[in-house]
Amino acid sequence: MSVSGTAAYVDLAGLPPLVKRALQTAQQAGFGSSCRPEQGRLLYALAAGADVIGETGTGCGVGLAWLASGARPEARLVSVEQDARRASLAAQVFLDHPQVSVIRGDWREIYRDGPYDLLVLDGGGQGKSSEKPADPHRLLRPGGALVIDDLTPARHWPPLFDGAVDQARMHWLDHPGLDATELRLAPDLAALVATRRFAETSSTTGH
Repeated sequence: MSVSGTAAYVDLAGLPPLVKRALQTAQQAGFGSSCRPEQGRLLYALAAGADVIGETGTGCGVGLAWLASGARPEARLVSVEQDARRASLAAQVFLDHPQVSVIRGDWREIYRDGPYDLLVLDGGGQGKSSEKPADPHRLLRPGGALVIDDLTPARHWPPLFDGAVDQARMHWLDHPGLDATELRLAPDLAALVATRRFAETSSTTGH
């Protein structure tokens, strides 16, 4: 979610119908922190390769709508939202999409439907503010992708936040079980995308 994400869609044409519906819900509810369109397009593209998709931080469903719009018809999507009102509003957006489930609860509820081929950590699990980060080995299938959005693009190495090393970002970039990189989506917006590594296998040859 981005603080001014909902406003970023003003006068933007060519949106998927489901994204328009979620956006209208966010606007009517006065919810400003929706997924920005630059991030939405990334989610749309990544969703096409996933069978099971998870998200933390549904908001009013804009990011989830991008995911559902890009996903194949047989894909299953699960999103968790802590705020009861927003969870209810988002669930209404997806009433005609039985493959999409919106769960009201703490972000850790996402564990119960894993592992995932694609997981978007937007409303918990990123490891920000001294929070314990999500466990990619429990939540991702080997080869599965993890996305952490709403980052300021790094302009130094190591990346900084408030003048100090961004420990949350470094956790994912240095994670031994992931191959991770930062993608700049706009001059002021970046996302981390990481893939869970496959376990190394050893083989022996008999003579």
